[in-house]
Amino acid sequence: MPAILNYLIHLLLAAVLLAVFFKAYTSWTPFNEVLLIRQGNLAAALSLGGALIGFSITIGSALVHTADYREFVMWAAGAMIVQMLAYAVTTRLLNMAKDQIEGNNAAFGGLLGAISISIGVINGACIS
Repeated sequence: MPAILNYLIHLLLAAVLLAVFFKAYTSWTPFNEVLLIRQGNLAAALSLGGALIGFSITIGSALVHTADYREFVMWAAGAMIVQMLAYAVTTRLLNMAKDQIEGNNAAFGGLLGAISISIGVINGACIS
């Protein structure tokens, strides 16, 4: 297969997986991130941005360390589950995520985002 075709297939798959993660994650959370971000809510932007970056880090590692498309998609699915579980555990332990994000507590949103990025780095490293 020509290198450019392989590149385009990986890029398309990664973009689709990122879109699927975005949809799943925003459906999973108890608030409407997109609406909050449109209203200028920095906490929602930091939280969602961190989740997207964390997932993307794992996707990047999976792209580098997998041999075929099916294996890549399976690692991505696992990464998606890990990111969602990390969100669920974190918000349960911190016990006020909805109120804090809707109240535009940027520090709280930043913490959620940082946790998501941290999980993504660890998750991505585990693939290697």
